[in-house]
Amino acid sequence: MSSTTAGLLQIGVLLVALALVHRPFGDYMARVYSSPQHTRVERVIYRMTRVDPDSEQRWSTYAYGVLGFSFVGIVFLYVLQRFQSLLPFDFDRGDVGPGMAFNTAVSFVTNTNWQSYVPETVMGHTVQLVGLTVQNFVSAAVGMAVAIALVRGFVRSRTDRLGNFWVDLVRGVVRILLPVAFVFAIVLVACGVVMSFKAGVDVDGNTVATAPVASQEAIKELGTNGGGVLNANSAHPFENPNGWSNLVEIFLILVIPVSLTRTFGTLVGERKQGYVLLSVMGALWGAMLAVIWAAEAHGLRPLEGKEVRFGIPSSALFANATTGTSTGAVNSMHDSFTGLGGGGALLNMLFGEMTPGGVGTGLYSILVMAVIAMFLAGLMVGRTPEYLGKKLGRREVTAAAVSILAMPTVLLIGAGIAAILPGTQGALNNPGAHGLSEILYAYASASNNNGSAFAGITVTSDWFQASLGVCMALGRFVPIVAVLCLAGSLAAQRKVPVTAGTLPTTGPLFASLLAGAIVLVAALTFVPALALGPIAEALL
Repeated sequence: MSSTTAGLLQIGVLLVALALVHRPFGDYMARVYSSPQHTRVERVIYRMTRVDPDSEQRWSTYAYGVLGFSFVGIVFLYVLQRFQSLLPFDFDRGDVGPGMAFNTAVSFVTNTNWQSYVPETVMGHTVQLVGLTVQNFVSAAVGMAVAIALVRGFVRSRTDRLGNFWVDLVRGVVRILLPVAFVFAIVLVACGVVMSFKAGVDVDGNTVATAPVASQEAIKELGTNGGGVLNANSAHPFENPNGWSNLVEIFLILVIPVSLTRTFGTLVGERKQGYVLLSVMGALWGAMLAVIWAAEAHGLRPLEGKEVRFGIPSSALFANATTGTSTGAVNSMHDSFTGLGGGGALLNMLFGEMTPGGVGTGLYSILVMAVIAMFLAGLMVGRTPEYLGKKLGRREVTAAAVSILAMPTVLLIGAGIAAILPGTQGALNNPGAHGLSEILYAYASASNNNGSAFAGITVTSDWFQASLGVCMALGRFVPIVAVLCLAGSLAAQRKVPVTAGTLPTTGPLFASLLAGAIVLVAALTFVPALALGPIAEALL
């Protein structure tokens, strides 16, 4: 069987698996977030944390909950790293330096999982399990909670309440992420993924990077986190030993973002709305997969930076899945991709986390873009835009604009400053266009909370640790606050009836408008930078 045939077969199996779980899993998540009942475990958590689960919050209170919880998470994870030498299972790795501890704390709390360190030589098992793995769960649950709050904004009328952040957070962890991750941790162990608490010495006395990998690998992919316990990430045979484990990990990366479109359609009472969003996500994802695969298959050194057990098709599929979401895991080194292939992975991130995006972030990002698309349509016909029965006025469009402009602003400012700093040249492995691509990729990954890296740039200096950390924080929390503001404004409105002048949002016309808006915004914002980086490299 040729590699192309095997690759197409793998894509077919993946799509069938996603299609099979799309309906039941999407409807299950809708029931989770709309149920008035609380489980016994949840009630215990609420009593311990003094939360009234039956109270609801305004958008501002909901936002304070997100920001406060995340701030506490950053402080806790920072302190945990700084005093690592006092913890069990440290293996004499010592305390983590202040710059790296700050960068890592922000990275995992923002669901970025950018790693400027070698995990198996820097982080002990206690920090990995108590700090990083916990954030893999809760940071993903935060994104899902924000997405559900925005959906409630479209569904509800004449209210200032969006639900309870603490309830949405706990339900996301207890009812969705924990059980699914538990099952797939066992599946990954069965596929050959390592699960060990040993210090890392084999029978011959050689140092081996063993760790409790499978449990973290499952939530790393399911929560679109991406940060691995081994430096080579999913290219390491202990994290991703064969083709079956590779396919399972790609499935985990995509399953929640894809199924959340069904959740959205179910909650708004019109499932076609979710199908339209899914069709736009799928079309852009498929187009970028074709670009990356074709570029790598026809490169001068097609297997450079790729694992031979996966080959080009599986490497391209994984790269497209991880950059089309906010995962950041890699099973090949993107720095070795061709100019066009690496540029495709970069463009996936520049679309703004919506093809299909991360857990929660993909749904709320594409809904924000739907607001922008309807606003553009309203400008063209001279009519006040509407979406899902809600008018889109100055307040709503302003909140949507702030949400989509936050990422490009911090990305371009950060990358621009880095490009002119004297010390940056020494941090790059390559000069010229490829070196600029390495800088752009690093700041795009941080600002989009992706976490993957070209692996061709050294980011351990104080400037990179601090600037990338700031980009992660602003790229995560500014859009979240804007999205919650948008949700609060929508919930306060009454629904307007559908008239002859209302643009249908369940057909190909709206899907085309939405896809065009996504591409247009990315093109107008990033084409000049792309032209100097990956496009110039591809032409050369």
